[in-house]
Amino acid sequence: MAETEALLAAWSERSGGEPEAWARTRQGPSLESVAARISRVPQEFLDERISLRALAGDVLGGQIVSVRFDDDPRVRQGAAIGLWLVASEGLIEPLVPALSTGRAALAVDALALRVAPVAAPAEWTSDDERRTEAARTFLLWCGFLPAGEDAATAASLLAACDSLARDRALAEAYEGHRHRADIARKLDEARRKEAAARYSSE
Repeated sequence: MAETEALLAAWSERSGGEPEAWARTRQGPSLESVAARISRVPQEFLDERISLRALAGDVLGGQIVSVRFDDDPRVRQGAAIGLWLVASEGLIEPLVPALSTGRAALAVDALALRVAPVAAPAEWTSDDERRTEAARTFLLWCGFLPAGEDAATAASLLAACDSLARDRALAEAYEGHRHRADIARKLDEARRKEAAARYSSE
């Protein structure tokens, strides 16, 4: 099983930053509709014998970063629940707007690498607050606000149920990883600009 801090570090590298995520959100499905689907995840999706790589390929037509950590039951279950949310649109009916029109792979990784390490996915189906946290997190990283909420309200309500924020030591470690990932992104951008400037002056 992977260390929680390693999973959070992987998420920091993958996420692209929370402010950017909030900036690209648009009105999405209702929080209740997403939470209801989490509570109804079929056991087939949670079966540990099912390959997460194959499941992601079937549902998304591509891969997710969290497959690198699929030996961790938390990651596997968190990703499987996220994949169920996307797959449910073809099995039940699409949400409005459809989750598949957003950043579904990123949202699946958010559940697997950001939420699951600090809030056991087994609790998402039975505990209202954990289910709400998972639903809100999925919507954010998929690029949606819960229907009827603005970004400030949605951010405040997600922060209020954030399991990571409740664990101060982990939250501080995560903030350090997030800060380093932001610096790495800025350095990459500066290098690209410098290379482009050199190229255009030749």
